[in-house]
Amino acid sequence: MTLALPCFSEEDSRAFELRIYTAAPGKLPDLLARFRDHTCKLFEKHGMENIGYWVPVDAENGSETTLYYILGHKSREAAKESFAAFGKDPEWQEARKASEANGKLLAKAPESIFLKTTDYSVPVKTGVADKGRTFELRIYETVEGKLDALHSRFRDHTMSLFTKHGMTHIGYWTPTDADKGSATKLIYILAHASKEAGLASFTAFRSDPTWIEAKAASEKAAGGSLTIPDGVKSIYMKPTDFSPLR
Repeated sequence: MTLALPCFSEEDSRAFELRIYTAAPGKLPDLLARFRDHTCKLFEKHGMENIGYWVPVDAENGSETTLYYILGHKSREAAKESFAAFGKDPEWQEARKASEANGKLLAKAPESIFLKTTDYSVPVKTGVADKGRTFELRIYETVEGKLDALHSRFRDHTMSLFTKHGMTHIGYWTPTDADKGSATKLIYILAHASKEAGLASFTAFRSDPTWIEAKAASEKAAGGSLTIPDGVKSIYMKPTDFSPLR
């Protein structure tokens, strides 16, 4: 059975960028302060769009060390130009130097994953809404050659069932670069009233007869599971107080 999806706008042409920062021990508050007081406004100054900033809920996912955020760029080339200008900005150089007076804030270099929206993604919007929401970053790694089948299942079944079970769509993307998983990965973000609500929604979703039927049919057509073993990663996150998307 195919469920009717809401009517979403045409595919978003922006180049999105997921960035992952790992702070040195005890330095996450200082890193967040630097973003709050300096970095975010300088990103905007140099043409980058702040979409959302989050810290994991659970210690095993980096609640004391990790910052996830998403930027929007007009294009991949625009992103390169923006970061070059940002890095040379005297205000940034001064803020970075001051923030690192007592040691480097990062334990390692940031990870950057450029993303493009799927054709079934909802429009990715910013703005404060439903204060107190918990977000969930989900990363799927497919068996080679089965990403299109996964997209079809999301397009035709999964998204409507997520809505049915109380989950809010934020955005759906695939990586742009081959070394980041362009042929094998789906990355998306959902919003829930709380982590507990998210877990309850997924329990109901997985036991839904429509989902069970759709999953079985998609795997039969593809000749097996669409994802590799342990190929689904879930990270519950809370938005920072400076995140445009909350």
